[in-house]
Amino acid sequence: MALTRDRIIQTAEQLIQETHHSEVTLDQIAKTLGITHAALYKHFQNKQALWEAVAAAWFQREIIDRIQGEAAITPQNRLHNWLWAFVTAKKNAYHTNPQMFALNTRYIDNHPQALRQVLTPAYQIISQIMDYHDRHNERAETILAAFAIFTLPNFKETWDDPDYAQRFERSWNLIKAGL
Repeated sequence: MALTRDRIIQTAEQLIQETHHSEVTLDQIAKTLGITHAALYKHFQNKQALWEAVAAAWFQREIIDRIQGEAAITPQNRLHNWLWAFVTAKKNAYHTNPQMFALNTRYIDNHPQALRQVLTPAYQIISQIMDYHDRHNERAETILAAFAIFTLPNFKETWDDPDYAQRFERSWNLIKAGL
């Protein structure tokens, strides 16, 4: 089987799941794949790039791809429901897969450029829902930033607070007039 970026990413994630630890080494990945450590660098510039790719693939699959849209309601209501589904998916990912959540936090959420790249599909969905036509998704990025307390790992300890849904609705009510 040919060595591909996807195969390396899948192997890294598999090792994280098997070891229940986000600190898998490049040597462990290489050994599992039956290649040298150096062969990994043919596909990834450095360790950071590999872990960003692993975290980004997980984020896309476990958060973005799990959100279902509703077409029969107003764009504003669709956006509200999509944002709620997004923050709920992030919270569920934190609870169901702490190892991958930790990896995502370390290599994506703590690196603004990587975070922006990983969130681009979310920005595109928001822009599509609201029929925004800005090339760089600036309006969508601003909307999602308003909900950072519900998505950034620094706030994860508040995600199970009893007033979580009420806090989300208060945030929504603050931004909806400016949509």
